[in-house]
Amino acid sequence: MRHDSDDEPTVAGIRPTPERRKSGRGRHARRSRVRPWISAVMASSVVLTIGVLAINTFVRPVGLAAADPGSLVLTDAERAAADQASREFARPDPTPSTPALPAVGLLVPPQGGAAQAAAALPATRAPVAGLNQDQMDHAVVIVEVGKRMNLPKRASVVALVTVLQETRLRNLANKRVPQSLDIPNEGVGSDFDSVGLFQQRPSQGWGTAAELMDPATAAGRFYARLAKVPGWEKKSVGDAAQAVQRSAFPNAYAQHQPQAQKIVDAIF
Repeated sequence: MRHDSDDEPTVAGIRPTPERRKSGRGRHARRSRVRPWISAVMASSVVLTIGVLAINTFVRPVGLAAADPGSLVLTDAERAAADQASREFARPDPTPSTPALPAVGLLVPPQGGAAQAAAALPATRAPVAGLNQDQMDHAVVIVEVGKRMNLPKRASVVALVTVLQETRLRNLANKRVPQSLDIPNEGVGSDFDSVGLFQQRPSQGWGTAAELMDPATAAGRFYARLAKVPGWEKKSVGDAAQAVQRSAFPNAYAQHQPQAQKIVDAIF
């Protein structure tokens, strides 16, 4: 009797034995397990080849460009040298130069004619507030410069408390600035390279010794910087003076305000 479960294909009517069926199934199983590994190895080889080509094409040229002496990439030493050069660069003083006014008494713009100069000569004022005549003459020049620069009366008070503290209204030379000694003066100081009524320093961008020892020019330089101080009009007189002068004794200016106010009131 035949059973469906025993049906097997035959070759020339010969039925395969159980042993042959078993060995046949083993060979097919081994081949099916090997094929995926072969495919994976081939795929990995392709990916590796593409990766090598990409590295040679893109990465290597970039590295060579960075090593090129003509490139813009700086070494650490070059960058440090550039920073040092920038720090040591001597920059000009940011405050624009005030046009030099004529000599004392000729308080007119440089373009003014002789008639203007003559008309601008201030009349001699009798000394007030304990000043002598030379001090009073300097005070008149300082106040007149402020008026001609269209600055308010308070600016003249700030200027006068400054010169009263710095020089007691004396036009000083400085033994450390030899050229200043050849200019008419009322004494010789030695504070750094400070010269003139306001003790302004040539080395700090205020001007030459000759300019700073001209009372009119020195006053113009002072007012120009005062006008650039934000909100100077609302500051105390002493603080406004200190904002320009940057003195080591910032509280010393205020003590001269009563005297400065009397002088300005007599001239303005």
